[in-house]
Amino acid sequence: MEPKKNPKANVGRNSSLYFAIGLALMLFLTNYAINYKTYDKADTDIGMVNMDEELEEEIPITEQIQTPPPPPPPPAAPEVIEIVEDEVEIEETVIESTEVDQETEIVEVEEVEVEEVEEDIDVPFSVIENVPVFPGCEKQKSNTKKRDCMSKKISQFVNRKFNTELAGDLGLSGRQRINVIFKIDKTGNITGIRARAPHPGLEKEAARVIGLLPKMKPGKQRGKPVNVPYSLPIIFQVQD
Repeated sequence: MEPKKNPKANVGRNSSLYFAIGLALMLFLTNYAINYKTYDKADTDIGMVNMDEELEEEIPITEQIQTPPPPPPPPAAPEVIEIVEDEVEIEETVIESTEVDQETEIVEVEEVEVEEVEEDIDVPFSVIENVPVFPGCEKQKSNTKKRDCMSKKISQFVNRKFNTELAGDLGLSGRQRINVIFKIDKTGNITGIRARAPHPGLEKEAARVIGLLPKMKPGKQRGKPVNVPYSLPIIFQVQD
């Protein structure tokens, strides 16, 4: 029995060659597809620019203002030469020399004394080195005790001298507060009294009472008498 297959028709004989050709063809097609580029024609079309339309500019027609010609220059004045007789005598100023020679006497100048002008310095009562001393507080040794003694003495003095019935006569009622500011100057006298109260009558009475304070021993700063401002509140209740 004859075989059906042709012995010369061997399919697997050139299979490796066909495989290599097919693989090379596929790699070429793949590389071409990857590197293939396309461009949009609409993006690359830059067109043409017409410069004639850009250069044409409409210039508005303006009215030219004609300036009038300048006026003619005034005629030149004739030169008049006036002859003045030189009759005025001018005294010449002679400047004497200030150089000193050996025959010039030298005058000795006495020493010039410069007087010190004392300035009025205000030192607050709370920081002064030596506080003013109210009469009767001389025995106190420290500044704190002298300050407390002075405040106590002034309060007692004001309570005795102040006319408390004045507020009722002025038609005031309730609690009344008067702020008084004054100075104890470098001689110990009371100066610069200022008062503020709800009524001018109370201010006048407070200034009168403070003006009656006795002369004190002035406060000192660095061993020199100075002005010492002092603030005193006066508060009293008006009996209805």
